[in-house]
Amino acid sequence: MSTLAVNVSKGLYEKAKEFTPGGVHTSIRNVEPHLIFTKAEGAYIYDADGNRYIDYQAAFGPFVLGHRHPYVTKKVVEALERTDLYGVGTTDLEIELAEKICKHMPSAEQVLFCNSGSEATYHAIRLCRAVTGRKKLIKFQGCYHGWHDYVARNMLSAPDMIGKRDPGSAGMMDEAIDNTLICTFNDLDDVQRTLEENKGEVAALIVEPIPHNIGCVMPQDGFLQGLRDLCSQHGTLLIFDEVITGFRHDIGGFQKVCGVTPDLTTMGKAMANGFPIAAIAGKKVYMQRFNTYPGGDVWFAGTYNGHAVGTAASIATLEMMENEGVHEHIFRLGEKMRQGIRDIHAAMGLEAYVAGFGSVWTTYFMDREPLNYTDLMDNNAEVYVDYRRRLMNRGIFKMPMNIKRNHISFSHTDADIDHTLTCIEDVLKELRGEGKL
Repeated sequence: MSTLAVNVSKGLYEKAKEFTPGGVHTSIRNVEPHLIFTKAEGAYIYDADGNRYIDYQAAFGPFVLGHRHPYVTKKVVEALERTDLYGVGTTDLEIELAEKICKHMPSAEQVLFCNSGSEATYHAIRLCRAVTGRKKLIKFQGCYHGWHDYVARNMLSAPDMIGKRDPGSAGMMDEAIDNTLICTFNDLDDVQRTLEENKGEVAALIVEPIPHNIGCVMPQDGFLQGLRDLCSQHGTLLIFDEVITGFRHDIGGFQKVCGVTPDLTTMGKAMANGFPIAAIAGKKVYMQRFNTYPGGDVWFAGTYNGHAVGTAASIATLEMMENEGVHEHIFRLGEKMRQGIRDIHAAMGLEAYVAGFGSVWTTYFMDREPLNYTDLMDNNAEVYVDYRRRLMNRGIFKMPMNIKRNHISFSHTDADIDHTLTCIEDVLKELRGEGKL
């Protein structure tokens, strides 16, 4: 078993803590070991101690092509050599990207750009409240839709708080918390009951079409269509939060895969292969309520909206998807990874469930497919994290945190998958030899 060199990272982490609370700039990054990353290229990332990792974390999903992809980088540099940000009017890049998204995303009749998924979901929910004149919102236990008060509750809840009032932060407003209702994923009866108990009060239902915040819990047959039908019956707008699924699973989002069209869609992450940009799209009749349209009454603003960096990167990323067989490659490698792990489990007689779709996968240490967040309480969290840390010691980077997904990019190769499977087998045998499996 190899051991990571972490001496330089340790020293830099101590310095980071002097100037930044906790030494990191997003809470979920504060995990053991505390590594300082200094270089990235294609499928690989490097830390300050010179350790190289095959990266399956992919910054929680943006890198669908791989780090510093040459075509995307080239297009961003070309854009910055002639343009950047104006704060007035519209750029040619914004027009080109908006047209592409409306061409590919079934729900997108019009689109607006912002800078993060949290911004996009905030705008979508505010718009739904304006359109319907209602206050309440439905989200699902375990799903994540951003950091703002509207949705920051019942994410990674403790077992005794599942489905209960579980705000994610101090400082949240009670009215925001209590106007967000919690349902169970894959349970249409629960959604129907909640809508009927709050008849005429629910403005929107927001859902990750695949809850990737908790790894990869697949929607069961008919569930997403059932949500569409229930929302239509109750005058509730349906929001697909495709910040993770959008563009990673298809250039038209998971809505194109499943054949269910929401009223509004939020996008981010893979749409620009790691450069900062996000978007909200939907039916024109709703989108024109935003005050970017003359007479619109729903505020939409942002100094950096439509910056040349993000728009150029997104155009380049979508061009790669249009022309280079990106999804065919990452889907094939994704299935190779999943089947390879299943074969290892079978040969070892190991009870574990390999979940995934397309380029995404994770191994739950439990004996069945999870259908919702509550089911995941049976996952062996201690083994899950230990397994990932041991893989890190072998140069395989998966976020060392419970129920988190892994991602394959266009830069990964068959050799990367083969090496990873060898390391996975070694780690599983090691854990079994220690009596942990």
